[in-house]
Amino acid sequence: MNRQLAVAPTPHRTATTPGTAATRTPAARTTGTPGAPGASAPGTPTLGTAGLVTVLLGAFLPMLDFFIVNVALPTIDEDLAAGPAVLELVAAGYGIAFAVLLVLGGRLGDIFGRRRLFVTGAATFALTSLACGLAPDAWSLVAARAAQGASAALLIPQVLGTITAATDGARRGRALSVYGAVGGISVVIGQVLGGMLVAADLFGTGWRSVFLLNVPFALLAVVLAVRYVPESKAPRAARVDVPGTVLLTATLLSLLIPLMEGRAAGWPLWSWVMLGLFPVLAVSFALVERRAERRGDTPLVPPTLLRIPEMRRGLGIALPYFAGFGGFMFVIAVALQQGLRLGPVAAGWALVPMAVGYFSASLAGPRLIGRWGSRVLSAGAVVQATGLAVLAATVLADWTHFSPLRMAPGVALAGIGQGLIGTPLFRVVLSKVPATRAGVGSGVLATSQQSSLALGVATLGTLYLSLSPGLGMGRALALCLGIQLLGSFTILYLTTRLPRSIG
Repeated sequence: MNRQLAVAPTPHRTATTPGTAATRTPAARTTGTPGAPGASAPGTPTLGTAGLVTVLLGAFLPMLDFFIVNVALPTIDEDLAAGPAVLELVAAGYGIAFAVLLVLGGRLGDIFGRRRLFVTGAATFALTSLACGLAPDAWSLVAARAAQGASAALLIPQVLGTITAATDGARRGRALSVYGAVGGISVVIGQVLGGMLVAADLFGTGWRSVFLLNVPFALLAVVLAVRYVPESKAPRAARVDVPGTVLLTATLLSLLIPLMEGRAAGWPLWSWVMLGLFPVLAVSFALVERRAERRGDTPLVPPTLLRIPEMRRGLGIALPYFAGFGGFMFVIAVALQQGLRLGPVAAGWALVPMAVGYFSASLAGPRLIGRWGSRVLSAGAVVQATGLAVLAATVLADWTHFSPLRMAPGVALAGIGQGLIGTPLFRVVLSKVPATRAGVGSGVLATSQQSSLALGVATLGTLYLSLSPGLGMGRALALCLGIQLLGSFTILYLTTRLPRSIG
């Protein structure tokens, strides 16, 4: 939906060095002298520092909103009399719409131009955030959240697609590392900021400020993108893969809807039918995409793209990493507020050590990756596992006196480990994706990220809410941490399959 002026990336680009005219000029494209040191090939879009900051702002807002609502749910329930099932839809509707439309958003960016889709996505995100903030009742909020998720799906793939198409070499590696850091930090900051906004009750807005805050920043991203973000799109526009889009949407919906809503609805027959349809739809999607590529068409998710070792293995790491991350953030928010009876501010601030750990690891990440390569991800898996084990032991030792102070060592270690994994992960997955397929590659990665986050919330969240009445809040939390610990060991094994050097 964003409008972009078509500047097709050429197969070869020369990295732009600081101090060249390309770096200093804020224009959307660079026309350096061919062959000159530090100049880009004629017509090649180059993403400068201001453009990178702009697209990262566009990435920060949708990822922030995935979790900022967690600590606001009790207040929303109180104000709108939503009930548990509708509350889960407030959280789930955004994630489901976000996940199912991401690959389509990447394809549309390839066709119509990534800046065009970025601008339209950011503007739509501002409008839908305003609709969420002004929602008069619970069902209006659910509809606005789903529309907000759809607008985020237009926005996020253009960020990764622009970085991949308009940077190369070390600059691309650094930009992808920063993107990975922004993704993780936004999740933690979301819950901290959400608690502060709800408690502050700015101008009597209460929980509505959680959504209204997006509006000025999304509009700022629109203005900056028009000036600083270069236009890029695939040189040969492919048609939208309608059968693939429909099947991918149906596949994700058949898994995420019953997992997210089944427990609240009492696991009715429809939830089991949808889960049973999931493997059938997944296989059908794979067969349709393979057949389309053999015919010479351009499928939504090209199977040849998944044959790139770095992408295939990186996506294998992304599933347990993001599922564990998403599940942890949801479960810990519920445990702190319902189990320990902490207010939204205290529950948010309890995660500050994690944010500090993640941010510190993210800052050191690019330098460590340059020296140690994929061993950084392996070290991150070990540190994350240590943090989760420490946190689980603290919970089991004395749940009645469990507090944000006592959980600080565990969550800080977990945050450091997550930063060491998440920062280079995007760099690994997209390192060998050609610029001409930047949009679809970015869409596949973003879909994996958001689907895994939603899957983690659905599975670990449902497990925690189901077990806590019988086991107690503390033991149920320890069990969920134990499951995430197994995920860390899985990540550790998969990192050993990566090439040592990360491009």
